[in-house]
Amino acid sequence: MKSKLNTEKHPEKAILIGVEPKNVPLKSSQVYLDELEFLAYTAGAKTLKRFTQRLEHANPKTYIGKGKIEEVTAYVKQHGIDLAIFDDELSPSQIRNLEEFIHCKIVDRSSLILDIFAKNARTAQARTQVELAQSEYLLPRLTGMWTHLQKQKGGIGMKGPGEKEIETDRRVIRDKIAKLKQELRDIDKQAVTRRKNRESQKRVALVGYTNVGKSTLINLLAKADVLAQDKLFATLDSTVRKVVFPPDPITYKPCIFLLSDTVGFIRKLPHQLVESFKSTLDEVIEADILLHVVDVSHAQFEEQMETVSETLAEIGAGEKNIITIFNKIDKYKPDPTSDDIFEDEAIYDIETLRKTWMAKLNDNIVFVSAKDGNNIDELKDLIRKNLEEL
Repeated sequence: MKSKLNTEKHPEKAILIGVEPKNVPLKSSQVYLDELEFLAYTAGAKTLKRFTQRLEHANPKTYIGKGKIEEVTAYVKQHGIDLAIFDDELSPSQIRNLEEFIHCKIVDRSSLILDIFAKNARTAQARTQVELAQSEYLLPRLTGMWTHLQKQKGGIGMKGPGEKEIETDRRVIRDKIAKLKQELRDIDKQAVTRRKNRESQKRVALVGYTNVGKSTLINLLAKADVLAQDKLFATLDSTVRKVVFPPDPITYKPCIFLLSDTVGFIRKLPHQLVESFKSTLDEVIEADILLHVVDVSHAQFEEQMETVSETLAEIGAGEKNIITIFNKIDKYKPDPTSDDIFEDEAIYDIETLRKTWMAKLNDNIVFVSAKDGNNIDELKDLIRKNLEEL
């Protein structure tokens, strides 16, 4: 499955389409579309307009209602839109029905994320994992794709040869999936061997929502040069670095451990990717301590924390010893509805943040700014303390 978006000089013109469930606040729905727009930007598209519809649930046939489809279709025709991006995974029949009305490429959230993963995969393992996820995403959509092509050709071949063509493609993709799974098993064996060689060493893994500053943090702690960009999923491959903290002034013991950076999580992460990347996430499963990095400046950081916790539980790492790192405190602005608003404080400094509900979650909480190095020493002390208690 090839990348769908053209990321060359002229970005494709896109519109975003989302359903706002009546049980979800409008503010949250707009934040979700902000994230979808960031995904589109990361993939190389330029968003021109957003379309939303308040519904109990998405229309099972066309995702949005008839009136909204007419509005979208008119805008697409008038502005020469290249693709319509939907904020949910669409069924094959929904894609087929939408293509009949909206005459541009239909891209759902899952295929957009897969596109970004395909663009950012660097190692053989990451490329194989993404290709497997793409193939598994494509397989159930073949029938809808073929029906759409047959209708374009006047309905010839809708039975007989057409069905044979679909079955041929299904067989090709099933064979490809089997081959990729075997390749991943072979790569995993090598990875297991590498991890066994590190069994005697203490291991710490960074986890968190995508674009929360994990790569910046590993560069700071390990004096590394991991790619750190203000884009989603800039890091796909697990990066492992040896970290050495200076000797403790009391015990004179140095603190030495392996620190790994892992792929970021995201709301509605395609299940194909979770399955394909489980081997990469073995770094998380086998770590002694997890550093859960949170972008405290994000409007929905609490929901992001919940997404990460759910994903950790899904891969079997929910009961790990976790240090929560509230990052980007230099950009933090409290929710005006929060009880933690201190009128006398113009700036939320470290001491003020220590009085908020966040600091009361548990004993393993620290507030930092990885960008400017603020309060990193406290983080190091917390890591050292947890490693010594193992």
